[in-house]
Amino acid sequence: MHRYRSHTCGALRDSDIGQDVRLSGWCHRIRDHGGLLFIDLRDHYGLTQCVADPDSPAFKDAEKLRAEWVVRIDGKVRRRPEGTENPDLPTGAVELFITEIEVLGPAGELPLPVFGEQEYPEDIRLKYRFLDLRRERLHRNIIKRGQIIDSIRKRMKDQGFFEFQTPILTASSPEGARDFLVPSRLHPGKFYALPQAPQQFKQLTMIAGFDRYFQIAPCFRDEDARADRSPGEFYQLDVEMSFVTQEDVFNAVEPVMRGVFEEFAGGKPVTPKFPLIPYKDALRKYGTDKPDLRNPIEMQDVSEIFRGSGFKVFARILETGAKSAVWAIPAPGGGSRAFCDRMNSWAQGEGQPGLGYIFWREGVEVTKGPGDFNVTLDLSVPENRHKQQEIDKLLKDGRVGDANRAMEDFAAGPVAKNLGPERTEKLRQQLGLQAGDAVFFVAGDPATFVKFAGPARTKVGEDLNLIRKDRFEFCWIVDFPMFEWSEEEKKIDFSHNPFSMPNMEPDEFLALDPNDKDALLNLKAVQYDIVCNGIELSSGAIRNHRPDVMKKAFGIAGYPEDVLEQKFGGMLRALSLGAPPHGGIAPGIDRIVMLLCGEENLREVVLFPMNQRAEDLLMGAPSEVTPKQLRELHIRLNLPDS
Repeated sequence: MHRYRSHTCGALRDSDIGQDVRLSGWCHRIRDHGGLLFIDLRDHYGLTQCVADPDSPAFKDAEKLRAEWVVRIDGKVRRRPEGTENPDLPTGAVELFITEIEVLGPAGELPLPVFGEQEYPEDIRLKYRFLDLRRERLHRNIIKRGQIIDSIRKRMKDQGFFEFQTPILTASSPEGARDFLVPSRLHPGKFYALPQAPQQFKQLTMIAGFDRYFQIAPCFRDEDARADRSPGEFYQLDVEMSFVTQEDVFNAVEPVMRGVFEEFAGGKPVTPKFPLIPYKDALRKYGTDKPDLRNPIEMQDVSEIFRGSGFKVFARILETGAKSAVWAIPAPGGGSRAFCDRMNSWAQGEGQPGLGYIFWREGVEVTKGPGDFNVTLDLSVPENRHKQQEIDKLLKDGRVGDANRAMEDFAAGPVAKNLGPERTEKLRQQLGLQAGDAVFFVAGDPATFVKFAGPARTKVGEDLNLIRKDRFEFCWIVDFPMFEWSEEEKKIDFSHNPFSMPNMEPDEFLALDPNDKDALLNLKAVQYDIVCNGIELSSGAIRNHRPDVMKKAFGIAGYPEDVLEQKFGGMLRALSLGAPPHGGIAPGIDRIVMLLCGEENLREVVLFPMNQRAEDLLMGAPSEVTPKQLRELHIRLNLPDS
């Protein structure tokens, strides 16, 4: 028999009953039932119940065992007594009667328990990550991560992509985040950088004549942590293709993403065909370029209803500037003053003066007839019988002021009172709202208020339970602006990826006036994102493969040609020696796994993550180095005063 095991802890079945077997693993849980000891033995593959009674030759050894001791157990497989089977375990029909125990690795007092899924402080979990990883949920997540990556690799190769490995030590470049720098011992005063992404290398691979590249690529960015972003390093499915349009990239990547999610979604629906949403429309409808389409709420521009209306606050805002607008956030099912007041209080807590609203009471229906409005109330409510006749007559006679007061029983709130019944009803019909619904308003310059409107839409959807959580809703966000205005630097800068092709013919772009601010800010790039359930999984683009176009684009963004040569000289030389049109994308592996595991934090799907301060509490990184190491690198520390 093997020194440590004849079977794994997940292998024993009915067919093994009567066999003498050997298992090795960790003591997951030990239970003493009046002299009868039960030891749940766990390894990577599963869990087996082992039993020792006072007649067992190993009983005294079994009494000494403690949680998480590593042991070898020999014994005979037998059927569990009737009524004690565990259908939730693959090994739940059998147990191992212990004949011999060998302690392979005793464990001291545990800083956190492995059995159960109790919440523990993050610093303890990260410092003892090897214990945390023994826990069932986290262990399952890491295994699932590997399975997802295997599936992605297979799907990419099945489409004719070839896997490459690109350098880790490279040159620093301005790609939107801080580089991690590595000092060079052989070249004093010079530094390598860890790649923020293999962006230039994958483009160079296309220029070198390889047609379809992919890599499960490590990326390094010295930036602050978030729940959906690991500090320091992360992995992405890096993809590049030659002689392709945007649609070709979509047709290659979308089946991979959809297929992986369908495989690991546990039966949850996945978007059958990812919709294309222009960046501008995403902001207008959802208040973000990362829309969660599980939330059915779509905002609408209702400026014309308020223009010149009796609701003077919004009417004046619309008069103040050409960019001013009023957006409506529908709230199906939110038709109560209590809910509207809660939203108003929430808005004030977000630093807003308040949140205007209208809500329509239950039991009331308004329809437009020939030349008038007909208001029908639920006549089972006694007080509604006279109210119906009153409102119908007032609106028919044109007595708007009196009708407005009477309508308070249907369209309620200060906005409705000042807007008037006819405009209020037009608003309701435009938004498709009914009795029992509500609507909230944001007004001003959309470029400013969109940062509040998006979270307000999310808040309404969450509080009214409108979000369909048991599904994966994908979309492509397209038509990103090529440039944006930097208020801080008072200049035009790149909006997203500086290596993207403008969405126009090269000759047209080269003919653009670099001083025509309006034309440049309206210019679109061939850039695109994949978004799933409100989380950006990926950014991509058709690359700028023309040196003349690249020089002009960087010049517009304030990078002189000598700086471009210094930072991207290798790329420019490559582009000048026959570069094919090419494009790609890079979905984030960590975020894909996080979604498929149903987690809200990347640290639950990464093997050895850092904390929010980019510290590895397990290995003690970052750490101080010796004076000798610093001298070899020709580095002298100039630390800030504590």
